[in-house]
Amino acid sequence: MIEAVFSHLPALEPGSVWLVGAGPGEAGLLTLLAVRGLMEADVVVHDALVDADCLKLAREGATLEYAGKRGGKPSAKQRDISLRLVELAQSGKRVLRLKGGDPFVFGRGGEEALTLVEHNIPFRIVPGISAGIGGLAYAGIPVTHRDLNHAVTFLTGHSSSGLVPDAINWDAIAKGSPVIVMYMAMKHIREISAKLIAGGRSPSEPVAFVCNATTRGQKVLETTLGEAPVAALESGLEPPAIVVVGEVVRLRESLDWLGALAGRRLRPDPFRHSSSKETA
Repeated sequence: MIEAVFSHLPALEPGSVWLVGAGPGEAGLLTLLAVRGLMEADVVVHDALVDADCLKLAREGATLEYAGKRGGKPSAKQRDISLRLVELAQSGKRVLRLKGGDPFVFGRGGEEALTLVEHNIPFRIVPGISAGIGGLAYAGIPVTHRDLNHAVTFLTGHSSSGLVPDAINWDAIAKGSPVIVMYMAMKHIREISAKLIAGGRSPSEPVAFVCNATTRGQKVLETTLGEAPVAALESGLEPPAIVVVGEVVRLRESLDWLGALAGRRLRPDPFRHSSSKETA
């Protein structure tokens, strides 16, 4: 039965590289193609944010190479990682580059793929569930809800220099995006909150921090935009974290399905008036 599930999927060929998204953490959120690649790879080059349970799916005898990049800690240079993929493929290895979330969503997968193109290395992109969507879903927070928003903005909270990106038009985002989902923003939340409030967002707008999303260590902090810097500091929570700003955060009291499994009593939709009727 298991073999039949994978039999129709493409194979990871010697001398090629798959750039694979591992999803936000929980191994069950890997795609079938990601699992197929793990079962066939000679070398798995993985990020720091890839959960250990995902790595356990690598075939026996495969080499696991750590290529993590964590802010404030000694990390491999991106160019060196990209060239390592080329080196391994040129030696005839079946190479799987395993990245947290989706390789093309703030994952620098595009840079690695362009290096492979530069050296004529065949490759495949295997998308993964981005933490900005899947991680929030595990916290009971939908990024869209038809009664609340018809747009969402995904952004990174720090640039390659480690600072708040100055190329982002914070005023425009504050005014134009009802829901803002931020990667790698926890470290700079004080400055980011100030920029969004200066751009017109209310200090009382709901904010949630989702740390270690979808893993056994997941923690969620609900606060407001104005109180977020102090609340995050006092909570003791640490990255990796997804930060979401917007009214959709209020839906967590109704949609925290993980909490419900642990005994939390969910409340009715906070945005539905008692006189409203169900519509198709």
